[in-house]
Amino acid sequence: MSQKILYLHGFHSSPWSEKALIFKQAVAESGLELEVIAPQLAVYPEAAIAQVETCCRDNASDVIGVVGSSLGGYLATYLHNRLLLPIVVINPAVKPFELLADYIGPQIQPITEQAYELTEAHMEQLKSIYSPELEKPERVWLLQQEGDEVLDYRQAVAHYQNCKVTLEPKGNHSFVGFDRFGTAIIDFLLSASRRH
Repeated sequence: MSQKILYLHGFHSSPWSEKALIFKQAVAESGLELEVIAPQLAVYPEAAIAQVETCCRDNASDVIGVVGSSLGGYLATYLHNRLLLPIVVINPAVKPFELLADYIGPQIQPITEQAYELTEAHMEQLKSIYSPELEKPERVWLLQQEGDEVLDYRQAVAHYQNCKVTLEPKGNHSFVGFDRFGTAIIDFLLSASRRH
């Protein structure tokens, strides 16, 4: 039975985003018995939360860690706090219920072309899983670029300050040069999963 890493994409993204594909390639080239689970996340927060919980429950003994980008980083942080899973978060959304308030109203998911509507209730669903603390900061790695044009990088640096932090100048929200980190992410998750 191969070990598994859960990859969670960001808002209005997909399991076929550039970062997701880069990470899948790194895992494929690692020569390790590893598999990447990368679901297309539901557009509604409550459904996405249930989806990632189910992924972890269905693969309970096999999931060694989670990689999450942007909103996926927020969901990864929730899974860490709930299940103590090692995680790597890339330019994560720390308080998406504040950020996405600007998106309340009709939306179209640009990848799946699904039409849907965000409401205040959805912001409350996101807020319900927020925690100001991290349960096991030594099992968390933040990859952050200061040039992120979507999120305030200082929020992430403050939130994950007790974790392993890689902070780079410039860059952008997609995380320039992410391909430099594939092997290191795998190593971090494997190592952290062995330490209880």
